[in-house]
Amino acid sequence: MADLSADGRARLLDITRVRLFYSASVTPFAGMAFIVWFYLQGQDISWLLVELAAYLLGVWRLFVLRRRYLADRASLDSEKVLEKWLPVVKRIAVLHGFGLALVVFLTAGKVTFEFAAVLHITYAGTIAANATHQTPVWGVFLRFFLCCWGPVVLMMPWTVPEHWHFVLLMGVLFGVAMYRHGITSHRFFLQQMKLEEDSAALAKRFRAAKEEAERALQDKNRFLTTASHDLRQPVHAMGFLIQAIAHRNRDETLKDPIQDLQQSVRSVDLMFNSLLDLSKMETGAVTAQRTPVLLDAIVEDVATTFREEANSRGLDLRIRIARKEAVVLGDASLIRRCLINLTHNALRYTAHGGVLLSVRHRQGNWLLEVWDTGIGVALEEQKSIYTPFYRNAYSWGIDSAGHGLGLAMVARSAKIMGAGYGLDSKEGRGSRFWLSLPAMKQLKAGHAASGNAMNTSLNRLTLLTGSCLVIDDDPLVTRAWQSLMEAWGIEVRCAASGTEAFGLLRDGFLPQAILCDQRLRSGESGFEVFQALLEACPESGGAMVSGEFHSPVLEQAERDGYLVLRKPLQPPQLHAVLSQWLEPGEAASESDCSGSAG
Repeated sequence: MADLSADGRARLLDITRVRLFYSASVTPFAGMAFIVWFYLQGQDISWLLVELAAYLLGVWRLFVLRRRYLADRASLDSEKVLEKWLPVVKRIAVLHGFGLALVVFLTAGKVTFEFAAVLHITYAGTIAANATHQTPVWGVFLRFFLCCWGPVVLMMPWTVPEHWHFVLLMGVLFGVAMYRHGITSHRFFLQQMKLEEDSAALAKRFRAAKEEAERALQDKNRFLTTASHDLRQPVHAMGFLIQAIAHRNRDETLKDPIQDLQQSVRSVDLMFNSLLDLSKMETGAVTAQRTPVLLDAIVEDVATTFREEANSRGLDLRIRIARKEAVVLGDASLIRRCLINLTHNALRYTAHGGVLLSVRHRQGNWLLEVWDTGIGVALEEQKSIYTPFYRNAYSWGIDSAGHGLGLAMVARSAKIMGAGYGLDSKEGRGSRFWLSLPAMKQLKAGHAASGNAMNTSLNRLTLLTGSCLVIDDDPLVTRAWQSLMEAWGIEVRCAASGTEAFGLLRDGFLPQAILCDQRLRSGESGFEVFQALLEACPESGGAMVSGEFHSPVLEQAERDGYLVLRKPLQPPQLHAVLSQWLEPGEAASESDCSGSAG
């Protein structure tokens, strides 16, 4: 017991006490049968009645001790319980053992062989039962065993005088067997208690590690939530600057490198968005809408987005759409993000052949599938492919840029929507990733399905005529705003605060469009500045442009009907928004319009 804690030793004492108190309590009631039998043999039962009375008094005393013991267990620590009650339990074991042996002493030489045999068999059964259940505390059982069975064996020449040679030998052998059995039982109890303590310690360490991991996850999500604006700023600026360079480019030899640069920025954008999407899902900031969604429009849009990338790598990107309109119940933004990540993943790991995006009707659901002829996924790795940060062994030899986030985001999104997802793959031959979404039988009159998307591929963008005011406090971003809008023919002014913006208005600048960041280093609320500017320029259109994905202010602004655009903002998306407020300019030449989304 030295290896056990005080709590463990106290629990062993609990088990031993219960067994000992039970054994002592039932003894006088079992002994009444032997007293009656002894009386029927014409013997004097006076001393046996005295012992019975003493036992009954002891049973009453045990009930009192039991209440005190339980009270102490509830109020005292384990060390004090052991110190106070272990000697008491050991004394009770001694008294109980001698009490049983006394019956043999009082009846020795006065009863028939049959009486003595039944009495000895009863004692043997009592010893055997206690050798199994009373041994958690070895000292308690040993005292009971020696004080009971020891005197019984020593008195056998008087209790069974005609057969004592054989009975004595059997008694000694039985005693040795019970002693060894008691040791085995004691070791079993110690092992069980040690196992419980080890399990409890392991569970405690596990809970501590789990709580630490959850705190780390919360800290990471809190960091991403807080820093998302600053993290998105450089990606946002790069997209605009590359688009502006593409518009001004006149050198055909730079066209392909610029397109490669655009694709690289788009890959960064996709991975960055996947990371932030995962964080939003982990914090519960993402909830799925169940609205009618037109899959065909999403598939066509995503295919258009990636077609230039596929062509530049010599891959064939095709789509296969069902003959009838594919409308599902789901969240259009989550479905689009899933298909973007699956397509991006398929193109990344496909060196030859192509990628197919398909929509098929199966058993009341629509299957949204992405087929590829890439490296495939080994069978033993398929169970892990949707976990965060997992990349199979072959992927490292092809592309070290990924971080295993895209497929994890797909899995989380599918669970949020209640959609099925999975893959079928053969190593070296390709893979099929799929989403299963519940089909809508028919749209009600006046209800339109969402799914029309902003085309973010290589587009010929028209020039625009008009003026735009941008409020953003990051010099790199404002230069990107200015470079891109000037390339589109827009007169643009940039301000870092509300004070600067109203200063431009006082100087006579009248914007037709106002774009304002939410987080300004001046400490002002971008949304309050934006509202004040719209009030001062009632004929102007405008939108909030922010990298914060969990801002209560912006969420309330959207509910109030204001347009909120998220960074990194795709140039074609910005162009389409500005086209609502500005007039079209002269058609751009082919060289001017060779840019694409960053």
